[in-house]
Amino acid sequence: MRFHILALILGFLLDLAFGDPRWLYHPIRLIGNLTAWAEKPFRAVFPKSEKGELTAGVFFAVFVVAVSTAVPALVLFLVAKISIWLAFALEVFWSFQILAAKSLKTESMRVYEALKEGELEKARKAVSMIVGRDTERLTEEGVAKAAVETVAENSSDGVVAPLIFLAVGGPVLGFFYKSVNTLDSMVGYKNDRYLYFGRFSAKLDDVLNFIPARISGLLLVAASPLAGLDVKGAWRIFKRDRKNHASPNSAQTEAAAAGSLGVQLAGDAWYFGKLYKKPTIGDALRPVGYEDIRRVNRLMYAAVCLALALAAAAAGILELCF
Repeated sequence: MRFHILALILGFLLDLAFGDPRWLYHPIRLIGNLTAWAEKPFRAVFPKSEKGELTAGVFFAVFVVAVSTAVPALVLFLVAKISIWLAFALEVFWSFQILAAKSLKTESMRVYEALKEGELEKARKAVSMIVGRDTERLTEEGVAKAAVETVAENSSDGVVAPLIFLAVGGPVLGFFYKSVNTLDSMVGYKNDRYLYFGRFSAKLDDVLNFIPARISGLLLVAASPLAGLDVKGAWRIFKRDRKNHASPNSAQTEAAAAGSLGVQLAGDAWYFGKLYKKPTIGDALRPVGYEDIRRVNRLMYAAVCLALALAAAAAGILELCF
C-alpha cells in the first residue's frame, strides 16, 4: 500500500502541474472507445425486449470492465518483470492520468472567465462541455450554479473516489473504477435507448460510489475551514440535504459544497428539451455567483490534500501494525 500511496502522491503532483494535456493519449478515452465499440455487438446477440436488453447490458458491462482492468494489470505485471522501478514509474504516470482535479478546475474556470467578462453565451457554451443538462435557457446565475454543482459532484467521481481506489490497489483498481464510471457516463441514462441496456451499468456505478461519495462529502465538510469557508454550514446542510437527489450519491458532495458556500444548488433543470423537477440542496442565503466557482475549486483541492494526508497516515499505520 505504501508503494501505491507514493505513486499516488507523485501522480497527483503531476496532475496539479499538467492536468490533461490534449496532445497526450488518455487511457480513459480508450475505455470510452471500447464502450462505444462493444455496444453494437452485445445488442445484436440478445433479443430486442426488456429482458433481452437488461441481459445484454450485464454482459456488456462485465466485458468492458474486465478488459479495462485486465489490460493494465497485465502491462504492469510484464513491466515489473523488466524493472520494479519502471513499474513504479508507470504507476505514477497512470495515477496522474486517472486523477482529474486539474482538468476539472481548468474546465470550470473557463466558465468563470466567461462570466467575469460578461459573455453569457460563451459561458453557456463552456458549461455545456461539463454538464449534461440543456444550457440554452440558463441565466448567469444558472450557469454559475451548474459549474459549481459539477465541481462539487466530480470532487467525488473525478478525484476522491479514484484516489481511494488508487490508494488501495494502484492503477489496476483505479482503472476498474474508471471503467465503471465511464460506462455510467455513456450508457447510464433513463431514456429510450438506455433505459434497460444501461441499467446494470448505472446501478454498478451507484454501488461502487456509495462509500466514496460519503467519504468525499465528509472530506468537503472537513476541508471547509482550510478553504476559508463555513464548516458549520457545510455540516448542517450535509446532514439535512445529502439525500436530496434521485441518485443515492450525487447530493453527498453537493450538500457539503452548498453549505460551505452558503448557497442553494440543484433544483429544476432541463434535459433534452424536457423540464425535470428536482429538490433543492442548501439555503439561498445569497445568489450563486461566478466567484463561487473559484471557491468550490479551492474547496475541492483542500479536500483532495486532506484525503492524500489521510491515505498516507493509513498506510503508515498499516505498515506499523503488519
